[in-house]
Amino acid sequence: MLWIKSFHVIFVISWFAGLFYLPRIFVNLAMATEDAERERLLLMSRKLYRFVTPIAVLAVGFGMWLWLGYREIFTGGWLHIKMLLVMFLIAYHFYCGHLLKAFTQGRNTRSHVWYRWFNEIPVLLLTAIVILVTVKPL
Repeated sequence: MLWIKSFHVIFVISWFAGLFYLPRIFVNLAMATEDAERERLLLMSRKLYRFVTPIAVLAVGFGMWLWLGYREIFTGGWLHIKMLLVMFLIAYHFYCGHLLKAFTQGRNTRSHVWYRWFNEIPVLLLTAIVILVTVKPL
């Protein structure tokens, strides 16, 4: 179980690193005025999204493996709330893909300020998930 848990944690950390950085690129894209800068940022964001998506799949996969393989250990209301937050995180991930597509097609209508606030969502989710997993308040 410890190997599975280790890989789950490694992939979760890597996934969050991507989710912290991708919206920061969106902030810069929303402020970009030159075509060369915009193309460079689009290339960076496309590569990052393609890199982070399989990592997200692995993080969720190892988490499901832990849950399905060791259900007797993982019980309580905290787990249900954590799973709900992970579903929000998955939705956030795919919404980032939607925003990237809008940037690629030149259809972005949001300001850099909106993306700065949007960038805080994974921080809040990470905080709640880590507290649930470590403290298990419910």
